[in-house]
Amino acid sequence: MSKSLLLGNEAVARGIYESGATVVSAYPGTPSTEITENVVKYGEIYSEWAPNEKVAFEVAHGACLGGARSFCAMKHVGLNVAADPLYTASYIGVNGGMVCAVADDPGMHSSQNEQDSRHHAIASKVPMLEPCDSQECKDYTKLAYELSERFDTPALLRLSTRISHSRSLVELADRENRELKPYTKDPMKNVMMPAMARGAHVKVEKRTEALRRWAETEAVDLGVNTIEYNDKRIGIIAAGTCYTYAKEALGTRASYLKLGMVNPLPIQLIIDFARNVGQVYVIEELDDIIETHCRKHGIPVIGKLLFPLVGEFSQNTIREALLGEELPRQTFDEPIPPRPPVLCAGCPHRGLFYALKKYKLYVSGDIGCYTLGAQAPLAMIDSCVCMGASISGLHGFNTARGKEQAKKSVAVIGDSTFCHSGVTGLMDIAYNKGISTVIVLDNSITGMTGHQNNPANGYTISGDPTTAIDLEALAHALGIRRVVTVDPFDIEAVRRAVETELEAEEPSLIVSRRPCALLKSVKHKPSMRVNPDKCVGCKACLQVGCPALSHVPGKDGKTMAAIDPTQCVGCAVCAQACRFGAIEPTVKEEN
Repeated sequence: MSKSLLLGNEAVARGIYESGATVVSAYPGTPSTEITENVVKYGEIYSEWAPNEKVAFEVAHGACLGGARSFCAMKHVGLNVAADPLYTASYIGVNGGMVCAVADDPGMHSSQNEQDSRHHAIASKVPMLEPCDSQECKDYTKLAYELSERFDTPALLRLSTRISHSRSLVELADRENRELKPYTKDPMKNVMMPAMARGAHVKVEKRTEALRRWAETEAVDLGVNTIEYNDKRIGIIAAGTCYTYAKEALGTRASYLKLGMVNPLPIQLIIDFARNVGQVYVIEELDDIIETHCRKHGIPVIGKLLFPLVGEFSQNTIREALLGEELPRQTFDEPIPPRPPVLCAGCPHRGLFYALKKYKLYVSGDIGCYTLGAQAPLAMIDSCVCMGASISGLHGFNTARGKEQAKKSVAVIGDSTFCHSGVTGLMDIAYNKGISTVIVLDNSITGMTGHQNNPANGYTISGDPTTAIDLEALAHALGIRRVVTVDPFDIEAVRRAVETELEAEEPSLIVSRRPCALLKSVKHKPSMRVNPDKCVGCKACLQVGCPALSHVPGKDGKTMAAIDPTQCVGCAVCAQACRFGAIEPTVKEEN
């Protein structure tokens, strides 16, 4: 068998392929996105981008009821969206196997919270496996299908940013081609009305106990839950990346109970391990799930007394907490300057936010690249909660504060996020006679997670042309009569549209449409230049917040604007900010 160096997400995709799965649905969400992007490379598997995680889960569950092995993927906050079908699918069970990968984000590298998805596994009473490297990502994906079909349940695969985005060697195997399982009509199993659900709940509780017995026995035989005895004065209980960190930090100076199955957790296995070692430490990022389980069963452990409830751990975190020692660290003579994320040069969102900056508006924000508009110097986002909340949140804000406030506030939401969960908020505004103004920032792509197609841009996950949502027509269908489309690079046109719609006594939708500057299909203009004879060094151009702009020494000891031609794409937003006409298009030299 061959080996390959794979990201954890690539290894999950390989596990899906080798398992004989045929249907995959997902919504892109860092750090889970690359799973589906790699699945699409396998022609034997149907894959798609769904409008949101709830739809993705429902597609996968429908496919498994139809007899296929299916899969869906999402980040931790996406599982909140998919929780509704998850909890009932636990009652129904499966026909073909179904696996759902959920990628947590300790440290919030690209997320609005540090949610611990193990809570969803416990509450929905479904099994959850947690790999610690890429090989286990592949192996546990295949194992999850076996557990799903054997115990008649969806199965969760818990990843994290470090597992999803780190590489290690993976041994590859051939694909197991599987026949579609026959479908048998069975309303008592598959229709969750109260009479059926009562019996299903009993079945779920029995299943949980059966899975716990599996965690005590077969999981040990398979090397999923394992014990390694070294120095017995210290005993470590850990899972996933924390287990790897602990091994690297402590080596043979501790004994280890590695838990590959994190729900349901074993009991006797932990008791036996604790009896054979001295002090037991539980090392787990985020919440004290394993620690609480141990204490519940009378097992004395130390966990969050030493380790934080927030952020990522590291080898040093563990070594310092347990041994009071530090691992060697790389040091630098000069401090490393911070590199906060910014909107790219030529980003269409910048023009829209700069146009809004003239007005003292309340801006209800949403999840996407445009959330960076909250940072100075644009500073044009007042709130950001979750996908789609900008629209419904604005409706609530304006309802609370009255019609005059509605004339001083807007919601901003991206095209992909609007399709994900913004449509219903706009429907709510129209249905309940609100007068809020909503701006859809249509950059023709799902930009934040790396340029995935979505229902509004007319291309499938494979890049094939398909039906594109007509945002203007959709708004009209929802009951929004006032709909206007603007180019965010035309600052005055944007301002005229905003002023007009804010004064309207009914709801309105503004579509700010220009494709993402990073799309390969976008052809940029030559860069702009600064005329040193016109620049007065007022720094007004810096208010657009473009990374291509800076100020350098000029005449008479003053500073003047400068434009980096390697970054500038000629959008001319900065030229519209300059009152002295000092920023001009580059004049090409004649041959």
